[in-house]
Amino acid sequence: MTGSPVKTSRRSFLKASAAVGGGLVLGFRLPTGGRYAQAEDATSGQAAFEPNAWVRIGRDDRVTVLVDRSEMGQGVMTAIPMLVAEDLEADWERIHTEFAPADEAYTNALLGRQATGGSTAVRAAWRPLREAGAAAREMLVAAAAEEWDVDPDSLEAANQVVRHPESGREATYGDLAAVAARQEVPEAVLLKEPTEFRLLGKPRDRLDRAAKVDGSATFGMDVQLPGLLTAQVVRCPVIGGRPARVHGEAAKRVSGVKDVFEIEAGVAVVAEGFWAAQKGREALRVEWDYGEHAGLTSAQIARQFREAADSGEAAAVREDGDIEQALQEGAQTLEAEYEVPFLAHVCMEPMNCTARIADGVCEVWAPTQDQTSTQEVAAEISGLDPENVHVHTTFLGGGFGRRSHTDFVADAVETAKKAGAPVKVVWTREDTTRHDRYRPATYNRLAAAVDGSGEVTGWRHRIAGPSIMAYNDMLEEGQRVDSSSVEVAKEVPYAVSSIHVDYAMSNTPVPLWWWRSVGASQNGFIREAFFDEVAAAAGEDPYELRRRLLQDQPRHLGVLERAAEQAGWGGELPEGRARGIAVVHSFGSYCAEVAEVSVDDNREVRVHRVDVAIDCGQTVNPEIITEQMESGVVYGLSAALHEAITVDRGQVEQANFDSYPILTMNQMPEVHVHIVDSDEEPGGVGEPGTPPIAPAVANAVFAVTGEPVRRLPLSRAGFRPA
Repeated sequence: MTGSPVKTSRRSFLKASAAVGGGLVLGFRLPTGGRYAQAEDATSGQAAFEPNAWVRIGRDDRVTVLVDRSEMGQGVMTAIPMLVAEDLEADWERIHTEFAPADEAYTNALLGRQATGGSTAVRAAWRPLREAGAAAREMLVAAAAEEWDVDPDSLEAANQVVRHPESGREATYGDLAAVAARQEVPEAVLLKEPTEFRLLGKPRDRLDRAAKVDGSATFGMDVQLPGLLTAQVVRCPVIGGRPARVHGEAAKRVSGVKDVFEIEAGVAVVAEGFWAAQKGREALRVEWDYGEHAGLTSAQIARQFREAADSGEAAAVREDGDIEQALQEGAQTLEAEYEVPFLAHVCMEPMNCTARIADGVCEVWAPTQDQTSTQEVAAEISGLDPENVHVHTTFLGGGFGRRSHTDFVADAVETAKKAGAPVKVVWTREDTTRHDRYRPATYNRLAAAVDGSGEVTGWRHRIAGPSIMAYNDMLEEGQRVDSSSVEVAKEVPYAVSSIHVDYAMSNTPVPLWWWRSVGASQNGFIREAFFDEVAAAAGEDPYELRRRLLQDQPRHLGVLERAAEQAGWGGELPEGRARGIAVVHSFGSYCAEVAEVSVDDNREVRVHRVDVAIDCGQTVNPEIITEQMESGVVYGLSAALHEAITVDRGQVEQANFDSYPILTMNQMPEVHVHIVDSDEEPGGVGEPGTPPIAPAVANAVFAVTGEPVRRLPLSRAGFRPA
């Protein structure tokens, strides 16, 4: 086997545990002491490993990979095992998976906690988990060398078998597991070169596919326990409001209702099942203290943002050249205002969590994106030490950032503690929409200068809006910039001599959290849509102008040209139809999209086709990449066509899909995904497909109608989804 020696940078990841009964465990050595039940060797019934390992190899030759990231449809239950199996030389047909427990040793190095988000799952695991597989392989080879008294260099490992070609001897990994567990973890390992990959870069069916098809996959809503109660939590409809007086007598008389009491978030109705909890909730009467935000409206918020943009107190995040001079000297100066709304996450599985506190242990079953925060919150509420809080991660029915918050976890743990019984808290669809943590709305002012020869000489962008980090107390005192608010906006890739981008933080009481692709989702739209306005002012084709201004950005240019070529840019289209293009770098990947769109005489917009070109560096599973690009298009297109959260009298006005519509199947365009070959380190794929779709559609509408789309969703710009 060829490859370059690689030092194991986090050696604690690769400690072998002596396995009772002859199994091999490779991975983190986490705290022991019975926190988690030990698995048994399938052949002997004896404990086959010490818990909390990356890789478990039993004497039956079963290889189990513990996946420490959350599976919410993005494919980590397949991609992570592929990383391990490649350099382990495992038999893919014998790979099995389990969710890892919560522990700091499973920290995502790119996030600083055990969490899944920011398209980091594969990026953070790319080297450590391949090293884990390679080190396991070398320990198995060393075990065979010890057993056969031969030089390890004379042995080969492939397809879960170690062979000695000279003598013809061979042994399976299961045969060698007990001896391998006694070997020293190698200080350096040889990672395979890309030319040697058997698995990575090739499509593989998802390991969790069958379970999701036959219904055996456990999502949060599926959790069942002996004596389990179900609860709904009634929250104040006004942002920031609290219960003043609770009248629970009628609710308690409802058949199946066990109790009614206040918790931090509102009033919990605890019952024998969901329907009883729902009927109890309907009978409950609460007098609310609406608090100081009872008069808040979307119109007030919009005025606030405009005033913030006027204030002159914006913090500069990029200053290239002299923007004022460029704007003064430009033969043409273009100005525009762009607005984007608050957005809900719209996870298909409503928020839910199950908790049980008994015998000094708190157990939490959660469809969570953040195991660390789940454990911390449960420990705080239960009063137990973190080592006595066990987090069982379930499958997630959509995440999009929403499930990295822990409000639904807090509901379950506090309710279970007060009820003295295991409780599953279930949010209704209305709860999930009205009490979401939203993507920020923003108001944006842009200006650009074009000289007499058509060159773009100046670009200015001011963002006014709230900060996710400020709302959640994550900014240092005096810090004026939230990096997530300005991402993509400050990274203008085009060769423009004078660029100025600044940010006027203007916070509101509306709860905020990260939304799929975060600031890239709105700033990608604003930057790329305004670019087409600039191209029109310069009298240039928007694709050709991008090409010219991206000559020093080869990866941007590569995806731009690939998408345009595959979409047939410049080719004939029927009357009333046009193509729009956009390119955005986010989360370590480069993505360009071309949308083919028609607008009829009634201003109805239909998206017919989308071509996506993605450069995400070295790939793990191209099938998953394709699916994630398609998913990103769906998510971003739904927001562009339909979605907006509005506030009146302090209350979110949208509740269910009738008032917060999402993309329907008949509105879904054809999506063609084109993966650009790359030798670069892996980038993300869960989020980069979302930012380019809104501007690509908006730019196509602009090309048909001559009217720039400066507000989303399209209905706010005077158009209607067909």
